[in-house]
Amino acid sequence: MLELFKETHFNFLGFRKKGFIISAVLIMTTIVSLVVNHGFNLSVDFVGGTLILMKFDKPVVQDIGTIRSIVDKLHYGSAEVKTSGAFDRNEIQVTVKKVAEGKVVSDGIKAALSQNYPGNKFEVEKEEHVGPKVSSELGQKALLAILLSWIAIVIYMAFRFKLPHGIAAVSGLIHDIIIVTGVFTIRNAEISLSFVAAILTVIGYSLNDTIVVFDRVRENSRKANCPRSFETLLNNSINQTLSRTVITVLTVLFVVTIFFFMGGESTRDLSLAMIVGTIVGTYSTYYVSSPVLLWWNSKWPIKSH
Repeated sequence: MLELFKETHFNFLGFRKKGFIISAVLIMTTIVSLVVNHGFNLSVDFVGGTLILMKFDKPVVQDIGTIRSIVDKLHYGSAEVKTSGAFDRNEIQVTVKKVAEGKVVSDGIKAALSQNYPGNKFEVEKEEHVGPKVSSELGQKALLAILLSWIAIVIYMAFRFKLPHGIAAVSGLIHDIIIVTGVFTIRNAEISLSFVAAILTVIGYSLNDTIVVFDRVRENSRKANCPRSFETLLNNSINQTLSRTVITVLTVLFVVTIFFFMGGESTRDLSLAMIVGTIVGTYSTYYVSSPVLLWWNSKWPIKSH
């Protein structure tokens, strides 16, 4: 296996108190941003409304403001107008958080653009209408999916390792979700089903990184020369998996960064969640999950398998 670092002896856990301070500041920033923005900016997936994806004959990037103005004059509420996919595809996505029967909203938008933006013909590629009942069910199922994933992780970690490992892992995942959500609330970006998908992906990535470290802890604890200090054991295990972690992080960041800058506005929020989640997920393994496991061991010593 490729190794960037042959042998390192960084005292990661020696900075755990500073790590807690950084995490506390980030979490407080998330709370403040929620208060300032009056909660989450939920998409039509969760509050209901209409989404239309249109492909124009000519470039539209410079005319997004004009299109938004045309839609706003229909008094359907604040409309979100953004490009979708690569810029040369000339695709525009219009989202309106107004619930109405049938296609009243979408028909009004299409008629207004045909009349007030006649120099650039378009065709509708996708049209979605989400009612209040469906949006409510989607919101409940999204929360349920995240909660069930936490429960499943605790059970899995308890069987593969021990209960303290499961609690330590989930504490890091909760931390990751709060931070990623905080970035979205600061930007006042929409919380959509794509965001939920990104969160579940981040959970998977962060958990995988934590499992690699915890698995190395278990292996080292069985060796004859196992350190007597649990903190030293954790630090050694983190250092031994550092090359693998760095390579994985750089690979993931390379891909999602390309999507962030070249994928268009429709994938930008998803890519941003993945970028932040990858960085925070690695950080939480070292400065949330591992310190929680260390604290647990100081209170109730964890016996090796």
